[in-house]
Amino acid sequence: MSINGLEITEMNKNLNNLEVGEALAQRQNSFLNSSLGYAINGAVDVGLRAVLPDLIENEVIDVKNTLLNEGLESGINKAIDTALDFGKSVIGIFTGNFENISQVEKAVEKGGLIDIVSGLINNVVNGAMDKNILSDGIGKLILTGKNLLLGTVSDNITGVYNSQQDVLTNVNTYATNWIEAFNNKDFDKMESNYTNLEESFKELLPLEQIINSVRKIENIHNLIKNNGQNFNLTKEELELAGQL
Repeated sequence: MSINGLEITEMNKNLNNLEVGEALAQRQNSFLNSSLGYAINGAVDVGLRAVLPDLIENEVIDVKNTLLNEGLESGINKAIDTALDFGKSVIGIFTGNFENISQVEKAVEKGGLIDIVSGLINNVVNGAMDKNILSDGIGKLILTGKNLLLGTVSDNITGVYNSQQDVLTNVNTYATNWIEAFNNKDFDKMESNYTNLEESFKELLPLEQIINSVRKIENIHNLIKNNGQNFNLTKEELELAGQL
């Protein structure tokens, strides 16, 4: 068993991979739609304040709400889905499942998310001006400063990748520490690192290899815990833990 190449030699011969199919792709899409959507929405907030410096805070909020109501919010969700689906096909992810964070970054780039968001802003702003619910002056300022806004979008999306890499590093660190504690039969350290591992894992993009590894750690940890912290596990117990 491994997490990014880290082997657990005492267990890896006895543990089977967790089967993760179409449900994983759905979980990944949901996670990315949420995290990327949050990043883009935040970028729009910052970008609007930058391109509309003469407006007070409440006025900027009103402009943002107008754009959201005119399709920006639903459009962002569709933009993410479209970019991910197209990006997967371009980089050859035919299973539908991302294997690592770098693949997500490449898929978003090849899927043209920034360009799709750019077109979305054009459509929403022009539509709002056509309906006279957004003044021409404000609309033109937004369109003129769109590149500044898109730069913020790009920076925030990069921030999502960087944050995920940091979370992955934490998951790997806690898993490695748990392995060391398991080898030393130190249950207190196992418990501490397992708790941290669980919390970090919740913040990580669902990735099959990591899911498999963390679930195996979880099963064996709980087996030892529920058995009075007994480390004398049989082959059958290890096999069962790997299949749960």
